[in-house]
This record gives sequence, C-alpha cells and structure tokens, in this order.
Amino acid sequence: MPSQLITHNSQLTTRTALFPGTFDPFTIGHAALVRRALGIVDELYIAIGINIEKRTLLTLDERMERISALYKDEPRIHVVSYEGLTTDFAQSIGAQFIIRGVRSSVDFEYERSIADVNRMLTGIDTLLLISEPQYAAISSSMVHELARFGKDINPYLP
Repeated sequence: MPSQLITHNSQLTTRTALFPGTFDPFTIGHAALVRRALGIVDELYIAIGINIEKRTLLTLDERMERISALYKDEPRIHVVSYEGLTTDFAQSIGAQFIIRGVRSSVDFEYERSIADVNRMLTGIDTLLLISEPQYAAISSSMVHELARFGKDINPYLP
C-alpha cells in the first residue's frame, strides 16, 4: 500500500516523481533505480524524452512497449513519452520530484547543475540516487555501442 504524505493543510497527497530519460535501451541499472524510487514515492512516471536529433537503437514505440511490459503488474508506474522541457512535463503531471541516477562524480556535477536550474524554474526537487556498485559501469550508451557491434547485450537488460 502506498504511503501518504500529509501536507500542511492536512490533506493527503500522493508523492509523484518523474524518471526521465532516453532509455535506449532501458538497462538493469535503470530498473534498479525504479525499484529504489518506488520505496520513496507513491507514483512514478517513467518518461521517455523525445529527441528527434538523437540516433536511437530502438524506436520510441519499442522502448515504450518494452518498459511497459516490464512493469505491467505495477500499477504505481506509468510509462509515457514527452517532448520539450522535462520540468514543463513534470509540472503537467503534478510531479514533486525528478529522479536521476548518478554513477560517478562526473555524473553528479552534471546532474547537480541541471537539478539547480530545474528547482529555480519550478521548485521541483531532484532526487539523485547513487548507482549500486554492480551497475555503475552500465549505461545505455555503452549497451547501445555493444549492440551496434553485434555483441550480446542481454546481460545488461532487465
């Protein structure tokens, strides 16, 4: 049962978060972040950002279908796509948080800068989840590169 956050006016509010990304492909590292985020929030939107200039391994529909199938039995997860600024989309769904993963100090500095701007623009906080050590080397870019050269990527996919 999802927990509830009591607001200052004593109304119950669902804690909603947005987990944005290209997810090309959605990796076991992403799945680990989703699992951990569900321990913090009541409702999670896994949102595939559309960037027509980025060359992807999988189509948007393929990514949507794969992630949706993975979480078909989890009613707290919504798999969606969006265009434009992440913060605008986060506001449109009523998200109080943006979830981002951090694998290294380089990731941290990059994500912190974006989190600062997002908070200034909208007041939405970013929850930075540090990668579990076994997933720190896994990135969609790495998996994408392996696939491009015909290597088996199944060990990196949920």
